[in-house]
This record gives sequence, structure tokens and C-alpha cells, in this order.
Amino acid sequence: MSAWLVSIEGTAAGQQLALWLALLAALLHAIFGALQKGRHDPWMSRGAIDASYCLMAAPFALFVVPWPEPHMWLIFFGAFVIHLLYKLLQAQAYTKGAYTVVYPVVRGTGPLFAVIGAYLIFGEVFSPTQWLGLAVLLSGIFGLAVYNLIYLVPERDTLAVALMLAIATGLFVALYTTYDAYGIRATADPFTFLAWFFMIDGFVMPVIAARRYRNMALRPALGPLAVRGVIGGLVAFFSFGSIMVATRLDNVGEAAVLRETSTVFAAIIGWVFLKETVGPRRIALMALIALGAVIVEFGD
Repeated sequence: MSAWLVSIEGTAAGQQLALWLALLAALLHAIFGALQKGRHDPWMSRGAIDASYCLMAAPFALFVVPWPEPHMWLIFFGAFVIHLLYKLLQAQAYTKGAYTVVYPVVRGTGPLFAVIGAYLIFGEVFSPTQWLGLAVLLSGIFGLAVYNLIYLVPERDTLAVALMLAIATGLFVALYTTYDAYGIRATADPFTFLAWFFMIDGFVMPVIAARRYRNMALRPALGPLAVRGVIGGLVAFFSFGSIMVATRLDNVGEAAVLRETSTVFAAIIGWVFLKETVGPRRIALMALIALGAVIVEFGD
């Protein structure tokens, strides 16, 4: 499969596959965010998820994929640091604020800076029509965050902190999107980057979660937490793996924008599973997000 993926880079087939991978990543990323924010403490959920995908990736990294080239070790270290800071910020944001407000702000901040980063690093240029599409998408995302803030969020005392953490997390979303695109393009086999990334990335959060667990007055049952971790680990493989491959096959900026349709999926998840209200205003805002993604994809 590696040889086939490399062979379709920059082709029409590669662009089509990148489109579907970005949309798959959007759906799975919304599920991933809900798993982390669900009924468990977000630090505990993240620790269980990271432990799961670290253990699942290790056999592939060590025994299946080609060994990384020497220059990849420094790249892996950079990815480890960036993703660790992103996860710390995201977990803290989920601790301080409601999922329905934090998630859209994170995802809305990310694509704008990812497009700028793709221009600076890869020389990608959006057309005026694509910039219009990005503006439409962002207006829908931030409009959804404002709507949720006004109508759905009972807790207000930590809201300002949560919003600042969400914006900072969005900046790191852009940073890891462009950095990971650089990393997966820097190795001959894309699956070498994916396997080693997931193994290395899963080291720290389980340790933090274990220390937090020991200090809890009311400790959650480990069985359901482990199940959530395994499910989240599998979702992470396909979510993050899909967007990384998409950024190798096609433009980083377009893939980053398409992934932010995850906000639509997140709203649907909130409605179906978290029993949140979805009225005509939210439907209209979600339609704006989808419309913006379509304009970006077909406006080049």
C-alpha cells in the first residue's frame, strides 16, 4: 500500500483520496473529541486513549514498517513536543469549559493558521474563492461557538479561561497539522511515520493520568475507562492517520479546512448522544460550515 500511496501523490486520484480521507478524519475527530470529553475526566480519558494507541502501534513500528531514516529522529522529537503541548492545552480547556463551546473555537482557530503555515512552509496559495470559502466556514464555526455560549452553557465562572485555552489549542492544531505534513513527507514510507508517531506520542499522557488517578477522591472504574481508551485509540489511528496521509497526497491547507467540518459532526454527536438541543439556528450555522468546505474544495 505504501508504494501505491506514493505513486498517486500529486495526481487526480491522490486529490480525490485526500478529499475522502479529510472528511473521514473530520467525522472521526468529532467522535474522538466526544470520547475525551464524555463522562470521564478528560485527563483520564486521554491517558487511556494514548496508552491504547501506543501499545497498538508498537508492534507495527518495531517489526512491520521500515526503520526510520536517521534524520527522522529529530522530526519525531519535534512532533512529540508539539502534540504533548497540544494535548495538555486541550485537556485543560475541556476541564474549564463546555465541549460545545471549546470544540468549535479550537477547530475554528486551527484551519486559519494552518492555511498560513502551509503557505509559509510548503508555498501553497489559496485562491480568492478559497479564501471566501474559508471565511464562510469560519463564520459558521465561530457562530456555532457563540450560539452554544449564549444558549447552552450553564457554567460561566471559568469561561474566559476556557476560551483562551481553546484559542491556544487551535494554534497548536495548526502547528501540528503543518509539522506532521512535513514529517510524513520527509520519510520514504508514510506508514513508518504513522507507526512511530503513534508509539512515541503515547508515552506521557498515561503517566499523567495514572498520577491523577492516585490523587482522586472518587476513582472511576478502570474497566469502562479501558474500553473507552481502546475505542479512542482505534479512532485516533484512523482519524489522525487519515489526515496525515491526506496532507501527503494533496495540499495541506485544503485538508486542514475540510477536516474542520468535524464541527458539524460534533454538533450532531452532541445532539444525539449528549442530549443537546439542535434548532434551526444551529442547523443554519452547520450548513455554513459545510458550504465553506465545499467552496474551498472546488474554488481553486
